[in-house]
Amino acid sequence: MQYLKIKVNGRVQGVGFRYFVYNVANRLGLTGFVQNSRTSYDEVLIEVEGEEETLNEFIKQVKIGPPLSKVTNINIEKLEYKNLYSEFFIKH
Repeated sequence: MQYLKIKVNGRVQGVGFRYFVYNVANRLGLTGFVQNSRTSYDEVLIEVEGEEETLNEFIKQVKIGPPLSKVTNINIEKLEYKNLYSEFFIKH
């Protein structure tokens, strides 16, 4: 099991990106959350937990994003797994 903190930059706010991430994570059975950055309009923050193989598929999908988005950068930080979440949700 792994725990990742992910920062996604680009056209990722106002284009349904959080809902896209939410749906992908739930379809894959991952836990954690997604939220818009409070400091940057072009950044979304994700914390996600799950099996390495499933997380790799999640990251592939996040890099693509929904049709109106454009991901220009993704920063992934691997941290010690802590089993922090029981579901995946959109944090407002």
